[in-house]
Amino acid sequence: MQTATPKQFPPLESVTRPTVETAAAAFYFNRREQTLRGWACHEDGPIRPLRINGRLAWPVAEMRRVLGVSA
Repeated sequence: MQTATPKQFPPLESVTRPTVETAAAAFYFNRREQTLRGWACHEDGPIRPLRINGRLAWPVAEMRRVLGVSA
C-alpha cells in the first residue's frame, strides 16, 4: 500500500505570484484546506481570498503580512 506524499511548496518568501491556490495557502497557514474554505465562506479568517471564476485565490502579500514574513 502506497502512502500519499505531501505536496511541497516553496518558502513563502520566494513566492512571486500575486495569489496562491487554497492548497498552498493552507500549507503556509498550517491549516486544512477546508478551514480556509470556511474562512472564505463565513468571511471570518485573518485574510479574505479573491474569487476568480468560482475559485479562491489567496493574496500572497496579505499572507506575508499576517504571518510576519518579509519578501
